[in-house]
Amino acid sequence: MTERFDVVIVGGGHNGLTAAAYLAQAGKSVLLLERLAYVGGAAVSAQAFEGLDARLSRYSYLVSLLPKRIITDLGLRVQLSRRRYSSYTPDPGSDLGLLVDNGSPSSTRESFDALGASADAEAWESFYESTGNLARTLFPTVTEPLLTRSEARRAVNDASAWDAFIERPVGEVIQNTFANDVVRGVVLTDALIGTFAPNVDETLAGNRCFLYHVIGGGTGDWDVPVGGMGAVSGELYNAARAAGAVIRTSAEVTAIDPDGLVTYVSADSSCEVAGDFVLANVAPWVLASLMSVVEPAETSEKPEGAQVKVNLLLSRLPRLRDSSVDPAAAFGGTFHINETWSQLSSAYDAASGGGVPDPLPCEIYCHSLTDPTILSPELRASGAQTLTVFGLHAPHRLIDPDENDARRDELEGAVLASLNSVLAEPIEPLLLRDASGNPTIETKTTLDLEAALHLPGGNIFHGPLAWPFAEDDAPLATPAQRWGVATVHSRILLCGAGAQRGGGVSGIGGHNAAMAVLEASGA
Repeated sequence: MTERFDVVIVGGGHNGLTAAAYLAQAGKSVLLLERLAYVGGAAVSAQAFEGLDARLSRYSYLVSLLPKRIITDLGLRVQLSRRRYSSYTPDPGSDLGLLVDNGSPSSTRESFDALGASADAEAWESFYESTGNLARTLFPTVTEPLLTRSEARRAVNDASAWDAFIERPVGEVIQNTFANDVVRGVVLTDALIGTFAPNVDETLAGNRCFLYHVIGGGTGDWDVPVGGMGAVSGELYNAARAAGAVIRTSAEVTAIDPDGLVTYVSADSSCEVAGDFVLANVAPWVLASLMSVVEPAETSEKPEGAQVKVNLLLSRLPRLRDSSVDPAAAFGGTFHINETWSQLSSAYDAASGGGVPDPLPCEIYCHSLTDPTILSPELRASGAQTLTVFGLHAPHRLIDPDENDARRDELEGAVLASLNSVLAEPIEPLLLRDASGNPTIETKTTLDLEAALHLPGGNIFHGPLAWPFAEDDAPLATPAQRWGVATVHSRILLCGAGAQRGGGVSGIGGHNAAMAVLEASGA
């Protein structure tokens, strides 16, 4: 017998949970199916190291794009902590570095001066005033029906900023705005997180990545979720369940019919369920493989991720070559390593040629400095700290499925070498040991992400990012089209990172899919 629900949601990541909560609160019958034994997808916390009570945000790690509207609408008890320091970037040509201190503009200016980048300090302020205008204007629209390109441009009301960040390669703008190699690189990194692109990217893929990194929350700030990323998904799960959504884990969807019939396997049994709507909280590439009828428009090139993710648990923070900076300040924001403009360019060239960049550009986040609650009282008392490393320009094309273990070891070694190049001591002796005596380091390649989370090519955005507005000639006749969640099948909607305004831990894809369903059903 086939069960029936108003809405069937495929995938229990944070977006699927968001959609489930909204729809159930609106009185819809909702079934959410999750392949894994737990919900949350990439937004989870885990005890990564045996015998050590440290709950790491295993995959995603910071929050910028989660709108306050969703937190308020769903009654989420989510606490996000603001980091005082924006970033620290060592200068590979000296023992100095650039420390951007949100709490002290004068200290930031002094850091620019010490680096010999005084002229760039004023340009920095002007540059981020422009991105701030974009953030204040565009971010509130991501939980509304899509603006057209012309409407978005009028709303921004700044022709210079629109041209710089939407129409021209952002790398070209950065190159023309800043002179210092370190400063240029710091700014450019927001265009490259999860996106494999050259410094000056004529396709504007880097622009779209950059835009989502600087508009979050209307400020561009990236916050630490207290309790780890699992606390965010946990609250969404609680909201969905409290509203009456049915959530089934260890339920792997094997087929989706355009008419709303979903086949899944649970406890080795094949089951069927039908929905008036099916919301796909999976990558569009994965959705196409599940559809029993695949239209040509649904086929495309497989996405490619471009990063290696490394989690570490240290006995303490390492000392820096730059003795003028407290490690707690340097690691208190985003720690950029070997990410100058010239290093990023060389790394892209090396990876394009099939090699692991040397040095590997990396970004580091220390969750436990801002939120020590992820560590047990014993670890906290000992001075232990977590580090999350995100290595750039490590595209999926470097990974041979038959040699993933060897490439993982190579990438892990490249991350450690890159780290050690800016430290006053090697990082390896600071790694704690787990219950089996193994060093506390965990490395995930793009292939590992594909296997664990079904992210095609390890792409953390589910596919290429889209502008947060519709082109002027885009079809906007249906609710799904207006909310940016349409597929070629009217009853099948995207509700994950692959939606038009997806990407990052935001809940936006889930919110917008739910709004499209409610509009289409007259609710």
